[in-house]
Amino acid sequence: MSDLSSAGPRAFVCGWPIHHSRSPLIHGAWLRETGLAGSYERVAVEPERAGAFFAGLQQCGWAGGNVTIPHKEAAFAAAERRDGAAEAIGAVNTLWFERGRLVGGNTDAYGFTANLDERLAGWRAAGHAMVLGAGGAARGVVHALLEAGVGRVTVSNRTPSRAEALATSFGARVRGIGQGEEGATLPAVDLLVNTRPVAPGEADPNLSALPDGALVTDIVYVPLETPVLRAARARDLARADGLGMLLHQAVPGFERWFGRRPVVTEDLRRLVLADIARP
Repeated sequence: MSDLSSAGPRAFVCGWPIHHSRSPLIHGAWLRETGLAGSYERVAVEPERAGAFFAGLQQCGWAGGNVTIPHKEAAFAAAERRDGAAEAIGAVNTLWFERGRLVGGNTDAYGFTANLDERLAGWRAAGHAMVLGAGGAARGVVHALLEAGVGRVTVSNRTPSRAEALATSFGARVRGIGQGEEGATLPAVDLLVNTRPVAPGEADPNLSALPDGALVTDIVYVPLETPVLRAARARDLARADGLGMLLHQAVPGFERWFGRRPVVTEDLRRLVLADIARP
């Protein structure tokens, strides 16, 4: 729980498990900074209880909250109305109430875009982006890239059929390929985005085929420098880590629940980095 009074709106982050979430650290810092009354709590919700939990939010006094794995699809189903991003991505990570109705949104695409706007100049001019991975996070990234005007997107996955299915759901500007086709595609890529989790002992990928002016980003933030980013640094390519996405995606929810739009600062970034560094 945040260390502030609950004499204001109550918000939450729910998942299973949930002890690892850094959202209370972020929202608690903003509550202290703004001086607003309110609280933000971790709530562990077993998968079989997710539907009942979402159905009882208003009765239990919640203003809304964040939703993480494995409940984003259940939150999507529970929402009485969903924003455009949630509809496009097929998952909800933020809930709030409007006139008594539960509304679901997805702020992952916003967080991704805001992070790159802050840390990777020129990314919106990319004509061709490649997204590594075809899971739920990749869907949010593809939506963000298309909304930003990136001309075409290639999604690569170990299982080609998953990449192809994701591509089909977004239309003609997106294509899906198997991991074995990445090397042949990299020379035409302006922006490389990794969404794959980091495996223990994972070797740095071979990015030698990327053009010298290519941009690289990773949505993973633990470790802060992933194998993909380390390989980009070895090439001296412009790059952005994934921590900013975590910070920026939290902004819209805080504004919904507590009524003030917070600011992502270097102090907040350092606070979360210090928490990551703790054993």
